[in-house]
Amino acid sequence: MSGETLAVLAVVVAAAAFVQGASGLGFALIVAPVAGLLDPGLLPVFVLASMIPLNLYVAWRERLSLDLRGAGWITAARLAATPGGLLLLWLTPDRSLGLVVGAATVMAALVSLAAPAFTPGRGAYVGAGVVTGLTETATGVGGPPLALVYQHRPPGELRSTVAVCFLVGEAASLALLFATGEGHPAQLGWAALLLPATALGAWLSARVHHRVDASKLRVFVLAFALISGVVLMVGV
Repeated sequence: MSGETLAVLAVVVAAAAFVQGASGLGFALIVAPVAGLLDPGLLPVFVLASMIPLNLYVAWRERLSLDLRGAGWITAARLAATPGGLLLLWLTPDRSLGLVVGAATVMAALVSLAAPAFTPGRGAYVGAGVVTGLTETATGVGGPPLALVYQHRPPGELRSTVAVCFLVGEAASLALLFATGEGHPAQLGWAALLLPATALGAWLSARVHHRVDASKLRVFVLAFALISGVVLMVGV
């Protein structure tokens, strides 16, 4: 990886950590398309590994707002769907992975922007967990279904519950990817190297997360995801 590529990734990771720390979503939506453009070999392990320390921090910071019932249903469904995500990764040629990430990002952004308000129940939790298990294991992007379920809930509940669901799911996906030879230590090395950028973004988010208008920030994230996803698809 060149110095320019590393510098771009550092800026993107810091910005993504700030956005997710403040709003509860956005890290993978921002980082995965950019990483796919710069080096498709980084997906999905780099994105999954980079999110673990961020979600640990956010889950602890927002622990009093956690929706334990929703997190339980989502996590159970997400773990059940993880092997399906690995199968999707196996069936997708390396040169097409960027296209898959871009298409998944665009579709998720459009659905999240257009969805009406609703009160989530068991079906919504399970559905979000299944879709997240498939897409996050294959591409590193799994936040949009969770954001869709919690987008009309209090910001603290969204941030804490999404972070906890991500933590369990990321660990499961990484374990499965490495156990089947789809993960490589170098991908973890890049995530570790960019840990200071993640920490900077998380620290900045702690300064503003109580004051940020989460609904407006969420629209910004999804709009960015739509644009970057299209760019990634065109660039493949």
